Amino acid sequence: MPKRSRTVREPDVNVLAAGILKAMTEGRPKPERAKNPAAVALGRLGGLKGGKARSEKLSKKRKSEIAKFAAKVRWSAQ
Repeated sequence: MPKRSRTVREPDVNVLAAGILKAMTEGRPKPERAKNPAAVALGRLGGLKGGKARSEKLSKKRKSEIAKFAAKVRWSAQ
C-alpha cells in the first residue's frame, strides 16, 4: 500500500511574526547609553533653580490663580 503524502500547510502569519519577535528580543540585553557628566550637571542645575525662578517672576495674583486651578483639578478627579 502506498504511503500517503503529507500536505504542506502554510504557517500562520501571526505565529510566524510572534516567533520572529521572540527570536529578536530574547537573550539580548539593551545596551546602556553612557551619559555625559557635564550635561547631567547642567540639567540638574537648571532643575534646581527653575521652580524658584519661575515663582519669583509670577505675581501674587497669578500664583493664586494657578493654585486655585490646581486645587479644582485635583479635587474634581476624585
